[in-house]
Amino acid sequence: MAANDTIADMLTRIRNANLARHQTTEVPSTKMTRSIAKVLQEEGFISEYSEKADGVRQILVISLKYQGKNRRPIISALKRVSKPGLRVYSNRKELPRVLGGIGIAIISTSSGIMTDRDARRQGLGGEVLCYVW
Repeated sequence: MAANDTIADMLTRIRNANLARHQTTEVPSTKMTRSIAKVLQEEGFISEYSEKADGVRQILVISLKYQGKNRRPIISALKRVSKPGLRVYSNRKELPRVLGGIGIAIISTSSGIMTDRDARRQGLGGEVLCYVW
């Protein structure tokens, strides 16, 4: 499957794995998916991610987090904002707040991929990749 939107593919895989209460999910590893996984881990949405080689391709193995005895997923929603067909950019003054600051927006800035909070702190705008809460 040649997904040209690796981010949407990654979000869908995480969403599906969450619904099925899987412990881990595999995503094709790109610089972009690695950066997003890093942000998700730093923000406490996933427990960890690691990389493994599958023949020629690299694969990211993402460990999901659940809470409570009925294993409620930590990530309640993932929403793709900027798509290949419709890019969504936001300058530093208009960075979105997700659920009044409960969720995060993942922004691709000139200084790399970061949360809306970090981008605001550094006074950067960029492409709004997705919302997570």
